[in-house]
Amino acid sequence: MTPVPSGHRPCGTASPGSGWALSRRPAARPADRPVPQDVAALEYRAPHLAAASLAFAFPAPPAGSRVLDVGCGTGLVARELQRRGFGCLHGVDGSAGMLERARGTGLYRQLQRCVLGWEPLPGPAEHYDAVTVVGALGEGQVPCSALPELLRVTKPGGFLCLTTRSNPSNLRYKAELEAALQRLEQQGAWQKVLAQEVERWERATEEEESVQGTGYISGVVYIYRKCPVPPLEEG
Repeated sequence: MTPVPSGHRPCGTASPGSGWALSRRPAARPADRPVPQDVAALEYRAPHLAAASLAFAFPAPPAGSRVLDVGCGTGLVARELQRRGFGCLHGVDGSAGMLERARGTGLYRQLQRCVLGWEPLPGPAEHYDAVTVVGALGEGQVPCSALPELLRVTKPGGFLCLTTRSNPSNLRYKAELEAALQRLEQQGAWQKVLAQEVERWERATEEEESVQGTGYISGVVYIYRKCPVPPLEEG
């Protein structure tokens, strides 16, 4: 495995159940701990919303479609994908501990350790029908510069499902991410299918992070389709 640069190491992300970050956020934040009970306590909806959005975008039954779950953590996204008919799931994560927990679910056909942004994804070019990154795109986590690597392993016409938060401490990263997404679209690398803003993404662990004092932080799901998009079949 490629050495991680000084000051960075694979560890739990700020999303409960998703175990991948490139640098640890402040240890005092409860959401840094990928403990299963946190998912219910924080009403963490990203896996459900991402899987539902990806299933909606798919033009055909997804049972045989190969999906790469990047930053798979404990398998929260895989559970939601399986409920929607996705049966061929591969996962990568930067934490050996999270990979062990994901392996225990029995949902993945393949699991490998990888720190996206510092090393390439362990897969050939144009290998996956869909790639998901749920909970790992945020400040101090996967850098925006990793987007082309996600595209590399996606088949032409395949889908990329990405999420990030809209809370104040993540707004700078979100702006950088959306600028990178737009540049790739302008370059003809992919087409935007949807961008869904969600006000009640999860419960805030700090009042200043909540949306207008609601006690929740907001987030967004993006679905992109890699170009060239296959033409619609007639008949």
